[in-house]
Amino acid sequence: MTSSSGEVRLDVEERVAVVTLDAADRRNALTPGMARDLIAAFDEVDARPDVGALVVRAEGRSFCAGGDIATLTAAGQDPAEAAVYADMSTIYDSFYRLGQVQVPTLAAVRGSAVGAGMNLLLAADLRIVAHDVRLLCGFLKRGMHPGGGHFVLLSRLIGREAAAAMALFGEELDGARAVQLGLAWESVDAVAVDDRARELAVRVAADPELARVTVQNFRKETATAVSWEIATQFERPAQMWSMRRSASR
Repeated sequence: MTSSSGEVRLDVEERVAVVTLDAADRRNALTPGMARDLIAAFDEVDARPDVGALVVRAEGRSFCAGGDIATLTAAGQDPAEAAVYADMSTIYDSFYRLGQVQVPTLAAVRGSAVGAGMNLLLAADLRIVAHDVRLLCGFLKRGMHPGGGHFVLLSRLIGREAAAAMALFGEELDGARAVQLGLAWESVDAVAVDDRARELAVRVAADPELARVTVQNFRKETATAVSWEIATQFERPAQMWSMRRSASR
């Protein structure tokens, strides 16, 4: 699948869906149209029971440079105007939609990720980044308050102190520091990022049905601090289902 704008691609192979941001000329900065295309791609992934994992990646030197400058400038004229408000909401919805995709998700991140681009990679279940990646919040530098649930997405991975350093004080992370803080699982050479993400995706995608059931409970239990007792109740029916399914094969 290629989007109507030509800026988002969806490819499926070995039960793995790969969504590619392909607007390298503007460093994959998100426009409302591109955000709509991402949402459509994620909807298609959910509609395909043969898919067991999703990788989000990007062409060019940047993963995503945030919101498109022209879009943000126009929004600044009258942020509450109905069409402008709807367009900004669509950009927010694109990362929220990634967080709701029904299969395990990975972000394969090379180059830089800024602002909304950070939100996009933070919405995935796992991140593989390049050694020389540049991860920065960047909202305040643009004179903007963070949006899209940025503080929640960031702090749930790296904690309050590191989130403050990045979101308030403008600290930037490379791959090694991202792994150290828990923002990424692994840092590899830039040329190996896509292959490593795909390797992990193929592994979990081997059983798409089980992957879909498991990731839903994983998110419920890890998104907020639930008790051990509640976690057991989340897991028990799913585990019983998987045991019965295995026995009937």
